[in-house]
Amino acid sequence: MKLKFCGAARHVTGSAHLITLDDGYKILLDCGLNQGGKDAWERNNIWHFEPSEINCLILSHSHIDHCGRIPQLVKDGFKGAIYTTHATRSLCAIMLLDSAKIQERDVQYYNQKILKKKKNRNKTKKYTLREPLYTSEVIPEVMSRYIGYNYDTPFRVHNDVEVEFKDAGHILGSSSVSLKIKQGEETIRLGFTGDIGRNERPILRDPVQMPEADYLICESTYGGKEHELPPAQTDKFLSCLHHTCIEKQGKLLIPAFSVGRTQEIVYMMDQLYNAGKLPKIPVYVDSPLAVNATQIFGAHPECYDEALSEYLLVDKDPFGFNSLTYVKSVEESKAINASTKPAVIISASGMMNAGRIKHHMFNTIEDPKNTFLIVGYCAPDTAGGILRAGATELKLFGEVKQVNVEIEVMESFSAHADRKEIVDFISNQKSSLKKMFLVHGEHPTQLKFKDYLHEAGYPDVEIPGPGQEFEL
Repeated sequence: MKLKFCGAARHVTGSAHLITLDDGYKILLDCGLNQGGKDAWERNNIWHFEPSEINCLILSHSHIDHCGRIPQLVKDGFKGAIYTTHATRSLCAIMLLDSAKIQERDVQYYNQKILKKKKNRNKTKKYTLREPLYTSEVIPEVMSRYIGYNYDTPFRVHNDVEVEFKDAGHILGSSSVSLKIKQGEETIRLGFTGDIGRNERPILRDPVQMPEADYLICESTYGGKEHELPPAQTDKFLSCLHHTCIEKQGKLLIPAFSVGRTQEIVYMMDQLYNAGKLPKIPVYVDSPLAVNATQIFGAHPECYDEALSEYLLVDKDPFGFNSLTYVKSVEESKAINASTKPAVIISASGMMNAGRIKHHMFNTIEDPKNTFLIVGYCAPDTAGGILRAGATELKLFGEVKQVNVEIEVMESFSAHADRKEIVDFISNQKSSLKKMFLVHGEHPTQLKFKDYLHEAGYPDVEIPGPGQEFEL
């Protein structure tokens, strides 16, 4: 049996890992979009395998860096089934449609710039126009391939392969993937953590440890650090909000992933509102995708933790309060930018590289009254990553803008386990594990995490590069 790393290898985005059985049957674990960086487009147009040869796909969760290339996979010849949890299937229905529309808009914008260059600069130079990786037309066919399973319910994708999902506690429907693969008289146990969530986070249940494995594919996003604790998180959030909206009379702009992070922030603000701690200022969730995702959260209470289930007894709508407005139309979004009044704006995308957040950035970034509160991981080459690194200017929509806003970062909102939490999550693997493969992390972070794992008693840790293959 062979294991090939086709994405998220020494990078955070683009998750894709290929298993090839001895009889040639091919299983793909995740099929995510590469995000951030000037080479993302090129990386998204390269497969490290032939799509038509993939027999089935097993999906850990619905974040676009894990599922965003599935429509492209189908367009390029994949004919198999897609196995995932029920909640992940529900979220993918809106996530992939939104991703397709972003593909279409981004390509249109890029091609307009190229045609303008050709007209105004060098008419003899060759300029290559782009086509979307996929369009919204392919999404119905993609969704027809999905087959949903509950957590803790083993099922077969091949006569010799049994699969089981465990709750990863990362976002709604997220799972780790455990495979029992029979090879002759031997059974190989292969585990894929997906993205590991965190204990005692709001809304979702805590991550459930995976069954013991011989080989483990393990995420490493925050393998180089540890997060601050939740009590400090609430105090810091309120302090940032008060400083920006009350003292400076500015806007607090929060880039947040439409699925997971937005709902967590809104739920926290709902609790603060009910406790009388939230200032009386308007709060906007400006992301059509987040609005639809929040409705899906309401349809999957089987994923809720005990605290949210109890909270529902006193507040039937944990994702809504009087000063909160969910924004759908472009006109409403533009009106927020036109307003000079203090406000909290929660908008996607979380890495600030697409969606309505870019327009809000364009309109607020040069005003020192405003604050950008970054609440999650941002790939280094995305707008969020550049701002986190201390940039003093940023190019938006072809115009260079000065960064005069305050930049605040709160890692505690992260839905990814830190290095200590990852080691706690895999602690039951120590006696069985033959080899661990680190994925979904920047290479410098992975090198630090590898040393940390060695100290924790895991001697055989690999950091595979793109396209690298191993015989198991």
